[in-house]
Amino acid sequence: MTLSFELDPAVSPALRDDVLALWADVSNAGGSVGFVPPVTAHDIRPELVKHLVAMAEGRTRLLVGRDTTGAVVATAFLTHNTHRLMKHWVWLYTVMVHPRHQGKGYGRDLLAAAAEAADGLDGVEAIRLTCRGGLGLERFYGSCGYKEVGRVPGAIRVAPGDDRDDIFMLLPLA
Repeated sequence: MTLSFELDPAVSPALRDDVLALWADVSNAGGSVGFVPPVTAHDIRPELVKHLVAMAEGRTRLLVGRDTTGAVVATAFLTHNTHRLMKHWVWLYTVMVHPRHQGKGYGRDLLAAAAEAADGLDGVEAIRLTCRGGLGLERFYGSCGYKEVGRVPGAIRVAPGDDRDDIFMLLPLA
């Protein structure tokens, strides 16, 4: 099964609920998307609202991956820089693939679709993202062409006594 990707889908209550459910499922499976389990869609809603506001303001773009049934099974947010000296790259945030689809290559497909979307943006030459240390995510992103360009030790406090590195990754588009 392959995914179909859509950049900037129309935001509807159904899409919002699908993204919330995906985000909760990914978080509760231990995914590194800003929350730690247990978490509910209600807990995540305020963060999604921030993303939706940024989308409405034109600062953020949503990339959605759907399976053959039309279900949202992957997402990523591309965020433009507002600093005039950093407009040549975008941030990639909240990169998610539903846990039941892990290991099927959908993460690679999502990152390829994000690179294609970013490459189509005027003046964008690279994508930056951060990932939480301790999960091997930097190896996955590295296998997709990203390079580690920085690391802040212990910057992410997952729980008391469980601090993780914040790892900065870069994908040049040219």
